[in-house]
Amino acid sequence: MPSRSPTRDMLLALAASLSLAAFTAPAHADEAAGLTPPAPATPVLTTTATGVQIYSCEYDADHRLAWAFRRPEATLFDESGTLVVRHGAGPSWEALDDSRITGKKLAEAPSASPASIPQLLLAATPAATGTLAGVRFVQRLDTAGGMPPAATCTTEHAVGRFPYFARYVFLK
Repeated sequence: MPSRSPTRDMLLALAASLSLAAFTAPAHADEAAGLTPPAPATPVLTTTATGVQIYSCEYDADHRLAWAFRRPEATLFDESGTLVVRHGAGPSWEALDDSRITGKKLAEAPSASPASIPQLLLAATPAATGTLAGVRFVQRLDTAGGMPPAATCTTEHAVGRFPYFARYVFLK
């Protein structure tokens, strides 16, 4: 019998919980939240993401230490559980075939999950070829986690990595 991987078990549990969330969430949560891209926009890839939102502890305009967002790091899996895209700073998404897009926020809506990063609609700079070719919009939906703790940070330049999960939909 093959040994079980803790990472694989975690991903399977995540996929199961997100699948359950899909059945309990409103059918048009993205539309209700104002996250529907302009027509015509057709979904070409739907993924489940697991990763971290990275923050650093910096002085704000009032000279108080506070968490400042730096960048995301996430891996995105297709419906079969295969890694298809990596998500990073910019924001950017890079498929395993090296096609790459960057995004610019168009709209934001609160997550249904408390203390979680917001849901987003982003305009994408389309890739010419590959998996992400022609993608014009990205939706980040069904977010859970990713926010720093409510408590103020205490060490300047300290880095915090806060786990999150989301569903990303890529649209042409």
